[in-house]
Amino acid sequence: MKKYLYNYIKEVDTLLEKETVPEDVIANHLIKIEFFQHERQIHLFVTLAYALFAIVSFAVSTFEPMFVFIGIILVLFLVPYVLHYFHLENGVQYLYKQYDEMLKKVER
Repeated sequence: MKKYLYNYIKEVDTLLEKETVPEDVIANHLIKIEFFQHERQIHLFVTLAYALFAIVSFAVSTFEPMFVFIGIILVLFLVPYVLHYFHLENGVQYLYKQYDEMLKKVER
């Protein structure tokens, strides 16, 4: 998803170098923003779930020491999810800026 997002950002940046932007491209851009927002939301829920399960595992490990290993495994999975979510969040915010630039260059 990260590669797809950044390829799309480059494509739109290339388009924004022109004088005007057609209205259908702007409408399509809004649809893409919605898709990326949905993806971002799903990854937020997954990231929060991993974090919650890791915290619960460490809390339970005070009673059952084997849960420390489960907590460590969950934290190891949590790190890539946080990084992926970071890229999605920054990418979507950049798409908002691109949209604002498109509105300034709309072809009427």
